[in-house]
Amino acid sequence: MSRRIPQEKKFLKDIAIIDIAEEGRGVGKTDDLVLFVEKAVPGDVVDVELMRKKKNFAEARVTSLKEASTYRVDPFCAHFGVCGGCKWQHMSYEAQLKFKQQSVDNALSRIGKVDTSSMEDILGSVQTEYYRNKLEYTFSNKKWLTSVDEDASQLEMNALGFHVPGRFDKILDVDHCFLQEDPSNEVRNTIRDFALSKGMTFYDLREHTGVLRNLIIRISSTGEMMVIVVFAYPEEGQVELLMNFINEKFPQIASLLYIVNQKRNDTIFDQDIHVYAGRDFIYEEMEGLRYKVGPKSFYQTNSAQAYELYKITRDFAGLKGNELVYDLYTGAGTIANFVAKKAKEVIGVEYVPTAIEDAKVNSAINDIHNTKFYAGDMKDVLTPSFIAEHGKPDVVITDPPRAGMHADVVARLLEMESPRIVYVSCNASTQARDLVLLAEKYDVKRIKPVDMFPHTQHVENVVLLELKKS
Repeated sequence: MSRRIPQEKKFLKDIAIIDIAEEGRGVGKTDDLVLFVEKAVPGDVVDVELMRKKKNFAEARVTSLKEASTYRVDPFCAHFGVCGGCKWQHMSYEAQLKFKQQSVDNALSRIGKVDTSSMEDILGSVQTEYYRNKLEYTFSNKKWLTSVDEDASQLEMNALGFHVPGRFDKILDVDHCFLQEDPSNEVRNTIRDFALSKGMTFYDLREHTGVLRNLIIRISSTGEMMVIVVFAYPEEGQVELLMNFINEKFPQIASLLYIVNQKRNDTIFDQDIHVYAGRDFIYEEMEGLRYKVGPKSFYQTNSAQAYELYKITRDFAGLKGNELVYDLYTGAGTIANFVAKKAKEVIGVEYVPTAIEDAKVNSAINDIHNTKFYAGDMKDVLTPSFIAEHGKPDVVITDPPRAGMHADVVARLLEMESPRIVYVSCNASTQARDLVLLAEKYDVKRIKPVDMFPHTQHVENVVLLELKKS
């Protein structure tokens, strides 16, 4: 539980920032406290005010920057510090890569007890702005007000943008976002302004009322655009009014869709999709392969860097053309189809049935015939009978969610004793936990971090494991 901080102890001077933590907070120390300091950069020396204090650590904010770090840069986005994204934007990109590599190293060596001396340099992203192919925005009648806004009168309280951290019902109205290329900002702002001009109500996240709820924009590497408008409680004629306006204003949209979602949560996976104009999908492309991406499809949100990640994965797999490959947590079969031409056969397994259907379609449109896909919980599908039916894999590629692999799945990998495992992870800590278990029979041979999301703390990591020689 947080403790009340006595007034005389709320302010600390000359705190040296020595590290960076998640969510962009700098790390400093006193004799008895670890400090997590908002917007501080390693190398800074700052005076701080303590905001929340627990037994051994406290959260703080900078009151004075006494000495600026050489890593510090000016944020390029006007929304930095309020928006929940891009929290490392005040640090040079070179520094971001350094600390991401360090975070992977720390997780693998401390948690996984892995020798990281052979870790390869992190692969940075060529694009550090406008790199996302998908963004999701929220309509809200409760706009987040800045100190400047609070002095104004007759404010427009409707907003279309991102959630403010820690305030689920408050939305920051976004003018220009640096995450997605044009015409993303124009589309968002034009839709917002038109809706306001026509008196359409924005969603109330507490009362669950209002006409407009969410906006999703996807722009693929092929240049195709998908726009999905999510309505909540539209009145007669309002859906047609807005969708017709979007269609006429932006005729280049390849897939214009809408949803009416009256649930208490924003997920669309159980919702009916209505096609207003164009197709119900757009195409992504990678190394000559085409992937159909629908409104419910999963696809890596940094298309260019996903290509680099998959090339590293294929390289680690060391495929010669005669291998049986298991692709666990295959999603829409992106990796499975990407490596198929280098393998004898690829077996993909994924929990989400719709993703498996996407995977099958993606094989078909690329004339790939050496893939098979199965839907179900990984620990329930990957059984001895499944392995007996399909054969023991020469290579296992596994790309689990942030929580890592279930212990039963790790146990099955140990039973299978495949010669090589390529473990792709978006969370080095849970990856390290799994590596501890796999160390019973496997040695780590290669490690390669990949930065998929510049200006955030997130980092992907690829590890090659080889079966120990008996």
